[in-house]
Amino acid sequence: MRSKRSNRASVRAGVSMAATLPLLAGALALGIPAAHASDAPAGRDTLQGTKPLWATARADKGATANGSRVSARVYLAGQDAAGLSAYAKAVSDPSSASYGKYLGARQAQARFGATRAQVAEVTAWLRSAGLTVTGTSRHYVSVTGEVADAERAFGTQLHNYAKGGKTYRAPAEAASAPGGLNGAVLTVTGLDNAPHKADHSDTLPPPDAVFRNAGPFSSYYGSKTATTLPGAYGTKIPYAVKGYTGKQLRAAYGAGRATGKGVTVAITDAYASPTIAADAATYAGRHGDAAYGGGQLRQVLPGAYTRTEECGAAGWYGEETLDVQAVHAVAPASDIVYVGAASCYDDDLLDSLGKVVDGHLADIVSNSWGDIEANQTPDLAAAYDQVFQLGAIEGIGFYFSSGDNGDEVANTGTKQVDTPANSAWVTAVGGTSLAVGKGDAYKWETGWGTLKATLSDNGRSWTDFPGAYTSGAGGGTSATVKQPFYQRGVVPSALAKANGKQAMRTVPDISAIADPNTGFLVGQTQTFPDGTQKYGEYRIGGTSLASPVIAGIQALAQQQRGGRPIGFANPAIYDRYGTKLYHDVTDRPTGRELAVARVDFVNSFDASGGLLTSVRSLGKDSSLKAVRGYDDVTGVGSPAPGYVNSYRH
Repeated sequence: MRSKRSNRASVRAGVSMAATLPLLAGALALGIPAAHASDAPAGRDTLQGTKPLWATARADKGATANGSRVSARVYLAGQDAAGLSAYAKAVSDPSSASYGKYLGARQAQARFGATRAQVAEVTAWLRSAGLTVTGTSRHYVSVTGEVADAERAFGTQLHNYAKGGKTYRAPAEAASAPGGLNGAVLTVTGLDNAPHKADHSDTLPPPDAVFRNAGPFSSYYGSKTATTLPGAYGTKIPYAVKGYTGKQLRAAYGAGRATGKGVTVAITDAYASPTIAADAATYAGRHGDAAYGGGQLRQVLPGAYTRTEECGAAGWYGEETLDVQAVHAVAPASDIVYVGAASCYDDDLLDSLGKVVDGHLADIVSNSWGDIEANQTPDLAAAYDQVFQLGAIEGIGFYFSSGDNGDEVANTGTKQVDTPANSAWVTAVGGTSLAVGKGDAYKWETGWGTLKATLSDNGRSWTDFPGAYTSGAGGGTSATVKQPFYQRGVVPSALAKANGKQAMRTVPDISAIADPNTGFLVGQTQTFPDGTQKYGEYRIGGTSLASPVIAGIQALAQQQRGGRPIGFANPAIYDRYGTKLYHDVTDRPTGRELAVARVDFVNSFDASGGLLTSVRSLGKDSSLKAVRGYDDVTGVGSPAPGYVNSYRH
């Protein structure tokens, strides 16, 4: 299950779903984990990572009843998993002779996808064990049956285990597949049921309750000083901006005359806003963005939705709204295809990503969702990486927000990164606080990290200044993914080896505006207190803003490249490291501490419930620091003028 990255304001920040995935076990290398026959019973291949770490002998509460039901997905390894990984690297590496020599979707399937014979053999094996095949795609075979059938098929007993005060089912040993399938099975998911899967279809709920910012505001950074409020760090501070628009972001990141024409950007989230077309058109008209042309914005949606209450479906409407409007604001001529998932669970999100790859719906894919690394498992990581690698060989690049909780210590008690942003096959997008000045001039950026202190009762000081940590750009060093080739020689050893002697994947790769206190203005239909639904606007942030902004920038770059896909962009992004093509973002760009004043409605709607005035310190991202050069808040930095045109050759 995945959580949203949206960060409307501190009072609504960090919205996450109700359930979690099993804890992560084992280490994941750059490529897809392969089955190991030596670890399995005679004549069978072990499917590594299918027994979760929490399924310990101490937590074992006995065998699961044979009559209990199991729903699982058996992911197919395809014809040449190692070759897929190697080809994905070669076509993405500017130093490779194969750089940019992408395959079409049909070519990719024919060369690396599962054959009909493999699908037939896997299906026959599952049915012979007593399981019922409920669906087949290019990537997996889904099955259902009783526990006894699943145990027979996968060569392991299923037991009940205590986890977090609840009891879940999981394999007592790693699952396996018959050796006679010759490695056709990549992995299986669903043998453990943390969390429990619902099986009903729902209709989408109405929009969430209205949210508004109170003001006063700055129209650009520093345009309005909070002269009547206490100062901070020895000076009077500006009010937070009302919310930047596309014109300001395009200027800050050097869009120039590029518009993204001829490039398609896909966005994946859960569910779908029923008012997205009208909201997007209204917003564009109000803020000087180009009007949408016929077919420029379209949606690819599932036949039915599930788990709408558990996943907070209406909360995802704002996510889609932000992503669509941010991409269009930065790349106003690009086509946008929204691919909605049936729920916030991994199986459904993987289906959406698979649709993009199988149909080559876009060359650039923005994803503003994720979870903590501890909630990822190697089986799911392998399934995600396979989709990312297939995308890479087709010239499709995936961009994921790095997270909104800094090092995650305040959120989880453990320092860790987020997933799927930790994958070696995606571009992890970190976050900044952005200052755009008068005349849309870029002033500076800090790493996004916020401390909040509220105004004292007498209005003469800030209580417990600088206050408590609220949110910040996700980043750090993965505990499970080895350092990819493109980070070698760029990421400092102290970061890469922060978890031990081995160099590991460090997040993020690149960054853009994320701080909701220097955020982006969006427009969305919301539910007002009287029950009516009306269009309204508010400032928003989070790395779920940074990801579509970078996706838009990449659309501009691809246009300048003559429309030829950039594909998996990390090798090209790191190839430009250390040049003037990036803003080298640091936490004190002006040489002194920075803060803004912010006024919010207590009831999130109007002044009838009172106002909450606070000071928000910038560049305070938990234990993470934005420093000169690569860092684990902003990666190589943010795009500077020249970055877009650097892809012209």
